[in-house]
Order: sequence, then structure tokens, then C-alpha cells
Amino acid sequence: MVKVEIKTVKMGEIKLNPDNPRTISKKDMALLVKSLKDFPEMLELREIVVDEGMTILGGNMRYLALQKSGAKEATAKIVTGLTPAQKREFIVKDNAAFGDWNMEDLANSWADLPLADWGVDLPEDWLKEIPEENKAIDEEAMADTKNECPKCGFKW
Repeated sequence: MVKVEIKTVKMGEIKLNPDNPRTISKKDMALLVKSLKDFPEMLELREIVVDEGMTILGGNMRYLALQKSGAKEATAKIVTGLTPAQKREFIVKDNAAFGDWNMEDLANSWADLPLADWGVDLPEDWLKEIPEENKAIDEEAMADTKNECPKCGFKW
């Protein structure tokens, strides 16, 4: 039976997983350190997952970022009762990217946020400035439109 306990532990009690198959670039580590400093509550929402021996199953990069930021403690989710095969499965599945970002939704509803700073891989042209001539809509030219979006009323 799997048991889970969440508690604050000293950083020295946690052990990096020597078999962790993930790496992180210096640039991404710097972004992660900044992210954790800017929003420390995130660590209470996404604990570092460790096994009964305090070896990290999920959160190696967050742990390294905490070390770089000088943290003395971390919130750990201590999981006991997993088989070695289940631990290995968790390590991979915890880091698997099964989904993709909906760029249209990000552009329409989330573009006011520092998405790239938060680790979202954006297309190269995401941050390009829109030319002024493309920003204004010519109302006279739009007067003879034949189509209208039923959701937003945009005419073309």
C-alpha cells in the first residue's frame, strides 16, 4: 500500500536521484531559480517527491534551483510503498510532456503574462511587434463586408 506524507524538511535530508534522466540548461536553470524566487508558494503546490530513503523521484531540477537560491528547507512529499518499477515509471511519467500549448488561447487570453519567463516554449515570432499599419481597422473598407463571426461579431 502506498502512503504519502507531506512535510517541510531540511535540504540536506533530500538526495538527488543519480539515475534521473533529465537535464537542464544554464539558461533554463536561471529561469527556474527566478521563477521560484518570484512565486515561492509554487513549492507548496508542487512539492519535491521523494521515496522512503529521501531520494528524489520528482523535482530534481526544482531541488537544484532551491540549492542555487540558498534555500535551507523544502516541502517534500514522502512516498512509501512503491516498488522499484513503480518508482522508475513515476520518474519518467512525471516529466513526460503529453500535451501541447494551444497557441491561439495563449495569444488571446494569456499573452499579458511573461510566458517565456515561466518556461513556455513560444514560437520565434511571438514577441515580434505588430506593424502600426496592421493594427488599425479601416471602418469604411469594412462597411461592405459579407461575413460576420457569430462569436465576436468581427466582419470580413
